[in-house]
Order: sequence, then C-alpha cells, then structure tokens
Amino acid sequence: MVRLLLGFLVLLPAAPAALAADDAVAALEKTVRGRLDALDAKSALYAKHLATGREIAIRADEPVNTVSVIKIPIMVLAYRDAEAGRLSLDERHVITREEMRRGTGILQSFAVGLNPTWRDLVTQMIVTSDNTATDILIARLGRERVNQMLDALRYRETRLRMTIGELFRGVWEQLDPKNASLSDREVFERGFPDDAAAPARYLSYVGDPSKWFGRTTAREMSLMLEQLEKGDLAGPASTEEMIRILKRQLYFSRLPQRIRFRASVGHKTGDWPPIIGNDVGLIYSDAGPIVVSVFTNQNRGSFFELEAAIGRIAEDLLDAWGGRPAPKPAGGE
Repeated sequence: MVRLLLGFLVLLPAAPAALAADDAVAALEKTVRGRLDALDAKSALYAKHLATGREIAIRADEPVNTVSVIKIPIMVLAYRDAEAGRLSLDERHVITREEMRRGTGILQSFAVGLNPTWRDLVTQMIVTSDNTATDILIARLGRERVNQMLDALRYRETRLRMTIGELFRGVWEQLDPKNASLSDREVFERGFPDDAAAPARYLSYVGDPSKWFGRTTAREMSLMLEQLEKGDLAGPASTEEMIRILKRQLYFSRLPQRIRFRASVGHKTGDWPPIIGNDVGLIYSDAGPIVVSVFTNQNRGSFFELEAAIGRIAEDLLDAWGGRPAPKPAGGE
C-alpha cells in the first residue's frame, strides 16, 4: 500500500507538466494562426518539434500550389538515382538554347553551352530556385518517375504536375489559345505578358489547380522534410548533402528573416510574387530540429507583410521550442 501511494505521488507532477505543455502549444497555435489570418491570402501551416513531437497544424491538409517547393522531391529522386547507379552527379550536361527558362535562377544569364555537373544543376535548382536547371532535371529523371516515387512513399497529395516550360506557356495560352503552339524557346524569348490586365490574369492562373506546377499539403511537405532529416529518403551521404544544399538557400526574406543569426535554417522557397510566397524548411535549434511548412497562396495584400509574417512565425516557433530565448533589444525594450 505504501509503495502504491509513493508511486502515485511520484506521478502527480507529470499531469500539471503535461497540461502546461499543452497550454503552451495551444497559445503558440493561436499566435501563429493570428499571423496567418491577418494576411489577405489563403494560408496553410504545419510545424513540428521533432524531439518532443509537439506540433501545430493550421489548414494543414488543404491542397496548395507549391510553385518551386515541389523541387524538393526532384532533388530527392536525383540523389536516389545516384545511389542506384542511374545517374552520376559528377557527369556534365551541356545546356542548349532550347533548355533556357525565364523566372528564377542564374543559368539563363550565361552563354549557351555552359556544362555544369548534375550536382551543380540540383544545387542551383534549390539554392537559386533555377528554372533552367529544374526542367533539365525533369527531362533527365522523368516527371512520372518523380510522382511514382511520391506514390511509393505514400504521399497522396504531393505531385509534380508539369514542367516549367509548360507552366510558362500556359501564361501565354491564357492570353491567346493560339499560343499553345509556342515552343519552349519562343516562350523564353517572349518573357512574360506585362499588359494592364496581366496581374488579374496571373491571380486567376495560379489559383486554378489545373495550372499548378506542383501540389501538396503543409502536412505532407513537412513529413518529407522530417523523413529527410531522419535519413529515411536516402543514404547517409546523400542525406547530408541534400540538407547542406537546403542550408545554402540564397533567399532569406521569409523563414530565416528574423532568426538566421540564432539558428541554422535549411529551406526551400516557392514564389509567384506578389500572389504566392511559400517557404518550407528545417530550423536547427538548440533543442533539436523544428520542421515547418508555410504556404500563402492567392495573396491580395502586401507581399512585404506576407514575408514578414512568415519570418515572425519562424521566430515564434524558435522561441517556443528552440530551447534558448531570443536576446532582448538594447535597453531591455
């Protein structure tokens, strides 16, 4: 009887501690939800502290337009193919004029004939979100094989739906159906429509699920990042290299905006400014990795405020789960 009583007393503190943790998660979710709901945009988020399993989910199972976030599974397949002997990341590919793509990335600015390695192409696809590199990799790996991999990994909503060339041709096709016959090179040379009605057409175009470059949910993309961090998607050397590439991401105006001097962040953005501003990644805190996926589609408000909100959310997560509080500003304010 005495042993039973002592055991009961030992267990008593656990209940208040668990309740306090639940209250803290609820408060964090309320704060994050408030930041997202203040935006004039369709938003979704999933975040998880891997060490404790604490999580918050806000519209986390609603399909979203990934834009360039879908480049993460393309990278994963490239490294899996390299491990299987289907692709040598050290071999080189000569870029042709027909392979050039507008939008993000630096390869379009070089003379035709540049011959980067496949590893270089993967790196540029992530670090500068290079669209030329992306379509070259899709052609090499196969769009259907990317989706077959996703299906085998039990991702039900995450899919690569088209190439960058097809995506940008659709912009011109929306203006005039006859433009469906344009070659990728002709689309590249034309750039993007900039007439007075173009912004309204872009809003409609990227809001149409049939025109999405990629599709996912915040929960599924976070799961992919968690699996990557745990080494479930590839071998140790490939996993380490993919995470290192994510950490070299050039753009830091969202998740790393307020925390990049406090924690390392490996992440991938997805953009169609000012309509879409996504960011997904791993925040390496003192208390272990935090995975987070934030999607903001159909934005009609300030893009500056959209990016600022994502930066504040990352700071909220790090403050709550990171194990080390943010330093106070000078003067203690």
